[in-house]
Amino acid sequence: MTQKSVELLAPAGNWESMKAAVEAGADAVYLGGKHFNMRMHDGDFNFTDEKLKEAVEYAHERDVKLYVTVNNLISDEEIEELKSYLAYLDEIRPDAILTQDLAVIALHKELNMQIPLHASVMVNTHNEPMARWLKKQGVSRIVAGREMTLSELSLLKERVGMEIEYFIHGDMCIAESGQCIHSGVLFGQSSSRGRCLKPCRWPYKLIDEKSGQILDNDGPGAYKLALKDMCLYRNLRELIQAGVYSFKIEGRMRPPEFVRRLTGLYRRAIDAYLEDPMGSLKVIEEDWPKIYKNRVRDFTTAFALGQPTAADIGFTGEREPRFFSKAVPEAGFADEILKNERSAKRDKKIKGRLSVRVATVESAKNALENGADAVYVGGEAYRPLRPWTYADYERCRELTNQHNAKMILLTPRTTAHYELGELVQFLKRMEKIKPDGIVAGNIGMFETICQTTDLPVQADASFNLFNHVTADFWKKQGVTMMTASLELSFAQLRTIAESSTMPIEVIVHGATESMICDHNIAAMSLPAYNGLVNPEIMDIHYALKDEAEEIHPLRYDQYGRAHIYFAHDLCLYPYLDKFDFAASYRIEAQDYEPDLMAYVTKLYRNRLDNPTNTTFDDTMEELAKRSPRPLGIGIYRYRQSRNSI
Repeated sequence: MTQKSVELLAPAGNWESMKAAVEAGADAVYLGGKHFNMRMHDGDFNFTDEKLKEAVEYAHERDVKLYVTVNNLISDEEIEELKSYLAYLDEIRPDAILTQDLAVIALHKELNMQIPLHASVMVNTHNEPMARWLKKQGVSRIVAGREMTLSELSLLKERVGMEIEYFIHGDMCIAESGQCIHSGVLFGQSSSRGRCLKPCRWPYKLIDEKSGQILDNDGPGAYKLALKDMCLYRNLRELIQAGVYSFKIEGRMRPPEFVRRLTGLYRRAIDAYLEDPMGSLKVIEEDWPKIYKNRVRDFTTAFALGQPTAADIGFTGEREPRFFSKAVPEAGFADEILKNERSAKRDKKIKGRLSVRVATVESAKNALENGADAVYVGGEAYRPLRPWTYADYERCRELTNQHNAKMILLTPRTTAHYELGELVQFLKRMEKIKPDGIVAGNIGMFETICQTTDLPVQADASFNLFNHVTADFWKKQGVTMMTASLELSFAQLRTIAESSTMPIEVIVHGATESMICDHNIAAMSLPAYNGLVNPEIMDIHYALKDEAEEIHPLRYDQYGRAHIYFAHDLCLYPYLDKFDFAASYRIEAQDYEPDLMAYVTKLYRNRLDNPTNTTFDDTMEELAKRSPRPLGIGIYRYRQSRNSI
């Protein structure tokens, strides 16, 4: 090993922090311009175009690499300015661009740019096929998902042969990167657009959803989603031996003295290991008190060394440096914005299908009998339900054939290494049943589907579609339909529909997820929780109640991941005529009893068949009465998901 075996990558929110990082020994720094990055809250941070050019020159004069973050989701109103910005970056030549939105990859090719591309952590790269696919698109480095362990990273590096970047210190999200839409839907300020208001840092009560009983009065504290800060300082040896190349410190909003101290301490420890691996522990032990004394929150190693526990959560909230927001009620129907929006302008009207996501064969039967054109089956199964058997899929195929409807397979949003192996077997078995299509939950799943089957592939909402460039990019990749992001305002969604020929599916009703976590939130809050002794405890429907008295259901899938739902179910029934550009109207009925699901399906079927009927006050009253949760319009209360220009 040499000095070039690993890279120490430090954050810079302003010029002073950049200088501090360089002077303290960073091999590379990462920073953002005034637009298109994941730190958009504070106007005093980030670099103007002129300062970016100076920063590149400053770093290169000192043999330090400089990476520019262009790593937020881009909406259509930002595309032209993005093109100009990318062209400018190509002139000043930073050493790489970090990106999340695939529009940047598409424009990188269109503009014939020469700057290397790195896939941001927001891409949520967590499996081998995903990394391989990104490599084919010209990406030279991935910032690996924070849920990956060091052993998984080592295997990924060995099999794919890409540079791996991994967060080693700083503020971490409890949700999977790019899969938290709570802030975006509730406040119109998306975490994927650099404006997260951190609902994960709110206090919550854990309750039994059915009875409303508070379950954690004797628990460790209210801040159940407040993950402690990552710190792998004492595990640098494991990181290096795992093959991680770039050691990334989080902290672009931190002051220069914080960046200088932290970078210097990590520099000293890395150099000590590279010079004398066995003897480096002396330096690490000597400097550890300086790291610990100056911590912001307490520390965790998160997933690097294995599954986190209650010890990794800052339950008391005592060391939270700042609360960005407070809980507020979710949107109902009082807002007039959506009601006054115009419909999309299209060359010709299309007849969108009515698609229903179901959780059981009985629900599939009820959906088909009440007018569903397609049923979505499979994917995550939420306890106490279990994944479908092969016989269930056979029966569902018979039902869809009887009703001249489509059976579309769902795949999970997250598919780790062993889960992909199961899904490959599943897809091969499904060839006998001959489903009509499949929905990819992530890029790695898309790549796996393309290598395994010739079924038509749709992209789920987890692909975070935000602009027409990305839609056109995926169409060229062979995707037949994309589900619109639940963070897009109506006007932004309408622009995509008017600018792209990609068929768009719109989720119009049902229970929708605000975030996905690879943590057992109930187990971490309940000292007596033990799934080995009492397996039935895993099948309880838990929920989180926030300070606005909103109740967020918790659902656990077959892989143990926690899906946190919004307190209100989405309901676009009164506004369905606005969405006449949709190729598919999707009802998320996986959390509904079969009878309710049948009722909702029939309502939407009748509405689509009779679009001029606008008198439905009594219907809405009955629908609200039957719904297991309050109803609302989600992001559509806002004219815009706030952009980064």
